[in-house]
Amino acid sequence: MKIYTRGGDEGKTALFAGGRVSKNHARLHAYGTVDELNSVLGVVLAGGTPEALTAPLQRVQGELFIVGADLATPLEAASNYVVRVSAQLTTALETEIDEWDAQLPPLKHFILPGGTLCAALLHQARTICRRAERWVVALQDSEEINGETLRYLNRLSDWLFVAARYANHAANMPEVIWQMK
Repeated sequence: MKIYTRGGDEGKTALFAGGRVSKNHARLHAYGTVDELNSVLGVVLAGGTPEALTAPLQRVQGELFIVGADLATPLEAASNYVVRVSAQLTTALETEIDEWDAQLPPLKHFILPGGTLCAALLHQARTICRRAERWVVALQDSEEINGETLRYLNRLSDWLFVAARYANHAANMPEVIWQMK
């Protein structure tokens, strides 16, 4: 398989189930940002993570491929091979959020992103996830999409926040409370 096709040289790209759109289309911003998020999670994993986070992060990387494929395929497109985001993926995130949060000290203040390198990168991933979510909303404003993608990304940003807190907690790294001066 060739890496380059020259098909995008004029500023358009092909969608999974056919058709071409501008590379500046909200759909491409949405799934491109999901791809960026997935890459940052790869950096998180490469830098070392607490053992309890490794398998969940790897699973989420796979789920982000599902999110990207869902976003890359218009809802009305006939496709037998695209898996759509389901409510079960979001429920799994919620279960892990609750499990990790039960092991953390109660959050009573705003905290600054940072701590260990793992936690700092998870906070960065959270902000990228929020940007992906905004692009999905922009896409949803112009055409019908699978609403589960938006719910999944919304919950994933919460999941990443709690994962960052968990990473710091596992390393005995204190959280830095935001001080309004």
